Amino acid sequence: MKRYLLLFSLYFISTGLFGQTIPKWKIDDVVKYYSKNNDTTYVINFWSTFCKPCIEEIPYLQSISKKYAAKKVKLMLVSLDIASFYPQKLKAFIKKYKFTAPVIWLNETNADFFCPAIDEKWSGAIPATIIVNNKKGYKQFYEEQFTPQQFEEALKTAL
Repeated sequence: MKRYLLLFSLYFISTGLFGQTIPKWKIDDVVKYYSKNNDTTYVINFWSTFCKPCIEEIPYLQSISKKYAAKKVKLMLVSLDIASFYPQKLKAFIKKYKFTAPVIWLNETNADFFCPAIDEKWSGAIPATIIVNNKKGYKQFYEEQFTPQQFEEALKTAL
């Protein structure tokens, strides 16, 4: 019995140490995620561990999205990091910076393919964010770093 208790305890300790699971998605999976016909407002942020402006804005994207969670706002962080960072270096980074929003890794290498799937004007620069509210027919793409005030205003417009 003690042996099972020990194994059970080690399992839960190890899952806590390694943090969230980071799924590997294709761009079609991302588009399908925010294209659901419901009353949720989706905030999809494209970022990378090597992008300083991305790392600076993620904490307030998380806190402001959480503030509006009752209004069905869902933030998802889409990592554009290179394949060698997936999953271990990415997990360590997320843990270090205490990300709380769901993170997925985009398993795509051709920006000429995946950028236009999000917005035809996207040059590939990051940070980039798309805010979608399908019930209102609202979809807006931003290829810039938000200030907290800019993000909250953009989110309020979508609600």
